[in-house]
Amino acid sequence: MKIDVTWLGKDFHMEAENETDGKIRIDGKNNIGGLEGGLSPMQLLLAGVGGCSAIDVISILEKQKQDLTDLKVEVDADKQKLDAGYSEYKTIHLHFILSGNLDPKKVQRALDLSITKYCSVSKALEKGSEISYDYEIK
Repeated sequence: MKIDVTWLGKDFHMEAENETDGKIRIDGKNNIGGLEGGLSPMQLLLAGVGGCSAIDVISILEKQKQDLTDLKVEVDADKQKLDAGYSEYKTIHLHFILSGNLDPKKVQRALDLSITKYCSVSKALEKGSEISYDYEIK
């Protein structure tokens, strides 16, 4: 896996690109001189855990023959600054909003498998963060 991060020549505005031309903008907040023209690196971590888990859940529910018609993951986190000068997420909460003809027991199983077993991003972040989740079916 390879990601190229290219500075776009203005403040902290950058673009990350993967090997298949997928792109995302990265930037810092205004208070540190950024343009806020993209996600911050810490926000990318939250997007990563939400996206990773969503992929798992979609895949698991498809294998369970569930009729998923829509999925949104709201990711909320509390950041803490450590004595060493950097920040980490103390807590990360994922709220899944699913639509379709879904068996709640199968949804719960899919979420459990994703967060505790399959999602590589949540597994990487759980070493320093308490990760929780819940869901609703519409």
